[in-house]
Amino acid sequence: QVQLVESGGGLVQAGGSLRLSCAASGSIFGSMGWYRQPPGKQRELVATITRGGTTNYADSVKGRFAISRDNAKNTVYLQMNSLKPEDTAVYYCNTQHFDGTWGLFWGQGTQVTVSS
Repeated sequence: QVQLVESGGGLVQAGGSLRLSCAASGSIFGSMGWYRQPPGKQRELVATITRGGTTNYADSVKGRFAISRDNAKNTVYLQMNSLKPEDTAVYYCNTQHFDGTWGLFWGQGTQVTVSS
């Protein structure tokens, strides 16, 4: 069973920065990504990254957030700069994992709160 352990969330003032990390157990991973769920809203895409490093971002975070990964450590990161109050959400990482078949696994979520 794949486990994803997230860290790095917290409270920050608008304009500040945070770095989220998500470490996955297991051995064969495909694309990894970050999603978020703002209060009272549905979960939405933030950014994804393929094993080869191709990235994709939501328009709302382009130019402010950067996703990266360390394949040797099975870890994906999200560097968040110029944070805005509307970035407040629970942030979830996910990963594709191959164990005979491809599956999709999610972390438990980490709270990010941006104060104005």
